[in-house]
Amino acid sequence: MMWPLMNIISLMAEEASEGSQAAEHHVPIIVEWVNHLFGPAVYRVQEAIMPTVYGWFGAEWHGHPEMPIPTHMVMFFIAVIISTVVLRWMIGELSVENPSDRQQFFEVIFEGVRNLMRENIGPHYMRYFPVIGLFTVLIGVSNLMGMIPFLRAPTANYNIPFALAVLSFLYYNYVGIKENGLLGHLRHFAGPVLFVAVIFFPIEIVSNLARILSLSMRLFWNIFGDDISVEAFAQIMQYGFPMILLPLRAIVAVMQTFIFMYLSIIYISEVTHHEEKHEVSITTEQPAPAAA
Repeated sequence: MMWPLMNIISLMAEEASEGSQAAEHHVPIIVEWVNHLFGPAVYRVQEAIMPTVYGWFGAEWHGHPEMPIPTHMVMFFIAVIISTVVLRWMIGELSVENPSDRQQFFEVIFEGVRNLMRENIGPHYMRYFPVIGLFTVLIGVSNLMGMIPFLRAPTANYNIPFALAVLSFLYYNYVGIKENGLLGHLRHFAGPVLFVAVIFFPIEIVSNLARILSLSMRLFWNIFGDDISVEAFAQIMQYGFPMILLPLRAIVAVMQTFIFMYLSIIYISEVTHHEEKHEVSITTEQPAPAAA
């Protein structure tokens, strides 16, 4: 039952990847420069490793000696650098008495993500904050990079959203196994009643695997479609009109970042314990003073 789903995911991923690669016929100059410097060494490593890896899956590897480092990988590496620099700049010199404007902006984002996690995961949410925060910043920067001249959004290539979705899938299952044990985590897929576990278990397994597809496809098609629509309008009206679409592109980028982050939080909340803290107040009655 799972193999047909995996085949569907593989075929859709291949088609999406081919579509996104076809849209990358204009290679940014920075990608050409990176391949000129590091391409030969990378291709030699690929020649030694990739045929064997592809052979495990019964496929044949076809390398690209002219551009062994694809555009989306270069752009994702740039996104990592931009994320690091922007975070360091936004935080700046932390101050409690006189915080800067960029520190306050960063704190608004921080508080928003933290409150969302606390409401859905519970009081132990902070142990998962580094991973969720990493997803938020990295995907947000990757989505917005399509608005920067001479750069491309790495999430407009299906390989990047697929890798991020796999990481989210592996992480929340890791959390479930760590907190509940392997048997307890598998019990989670069996449903609330034991006698229907035979029906629920395979359905839940397929449903969880399908999350990889839903997470990656939603992110990819929205960012990819946004890039394609802007390029099409730019060819029709080259002056002025593409600038009008920038606010819309920013809204799409932020919205898709929020959706990926929120779904990852929900998946974690499903496999963790919701510990509620109840405060018990004890009132001590003092005896009234005796009347004189």
